[in-house]
Amino acid sequence: MPTRQSSAVWKGGLKSGSGQITVGKGVFEGAYSFPSRFEDGSGTNPEELIAAAHAGCLSMALAAGLERAGTPAERITTRAACTLEKVGDAFRITKMKLEVRGAVPGITAAAFQDAALKAKDGCPVSNALKNNVAMELDAQLG
Repeated sequence: MPTRQSSAVWKGGLKSGSGQITVGKGVFEGAYSFPSRFEDGSGTNPEELIAAAHAGCLSMALAAGLERAGTPAERITTRAACTLEKVGDAFRITKMKLEVRGAVPGITAAAFQDAALKAKDGCPVSNALKNNVAMELDAQLG
């Protein structure tokens, strides 16, 4: 399996500095800063990128599981919300809330929820965060 790479450059001090993140071979580049991470400033931040990775991973894992079960999805939409909080003297990612919606012909709501839970438990990003970050899953058809 391939090893994936991204990069970041930070210039200056923590609060007055700024950075640039490049994902992969430049498919996405974005600015980040203290305000974009700890306040409501423009730009991206590492937590948004982790949330994006988790949303993409879970969507693919769920699509694969549904296809294996003979009920392929027409569409899977996943929204991930990554919470950064101060814990003691440090900042930690404490929670990932996953909201999954699916258009899947021929499946019950209960079967979709079960498939989404299995996908969450099996996706590589979930496994990287497991036992370190609380995860919530809201999976519904529609």
